[in-house]
Amino acid sequence: MRGEREPLLLVQRGDEFVIRLGTNTLMSSAAHGSEEALAESACLSFAEYVDARVLIGGLGMGFTLAAALRVLGPGARVEVAELVPAVVEWNRGALAHLAGDPLADPRTHVHVGDVGKLYRGLDGAYDAILLDVDNGPDGLTRSGNDWLYGAEGLAAAHRALKGGGVFGVWSATPDDAFTQRLAKVGFTVETQVIRARRKRGGRHTIWLGRKRAGRRR
Repeated sequence: MRGEREPLLLVQRGDEFVIRLGTNTLMSSAAHGSEEALAESACLSFAEYVDARVLIGGLGMGFTLAAALRVLGPGARVEVAELVPAVVEWNRGALAHLAGDPLADPRTHVHVGDVGKLYRGLDGAYDAILLDVDNGPDGLTRSGNDWLYGAEGLAAAHRALKGGGVFGVWSATPDDAFTQRLAKVGFTVETQVIRARRKRGGRHTIWLGRKRAGRRR
């Protein structure tokens, strides 16, 4: 299985922090523009809602969460699910300052566990569901993430969204088959290519799948 028995490591190099899986660098505090763009693009439609509800899969270094909080209003509820307890502790400690300590925001609610379990079986619960998990549909760290990006998981995400809701996905690489799966379960799909540092760095892919507008619950 893809690296499931290897521990994640937090490494500091000067002012930069890096999270590694073995010899693979998963993320760096020096490059987070595409993660922020994911949250901004997905949450913008709900910025004026008094009670927006957003679910984020994957805490990382907190940049996706922090960007969502900046866009959303004071009455929003943002749930973030992180599978690895150590990542949550790092974000409460050594990494807290990087993204402005978003875990301390009263709108934030942390779940240590699988994000899929939070929306599986729900109907019309969230305005937005964001997946910043693994390396995207072609995951690196955990084969259990495959459900999230397969037809069954995408259909579950579609059901869990309110009418007009957005399903946002970050990926290190493009994936035409994933775009087709999103459309097949009923999403209207927009794909963006974002530089890791906004204007420079590697190119990452963001999918924004919108559920057909309907009555907001």
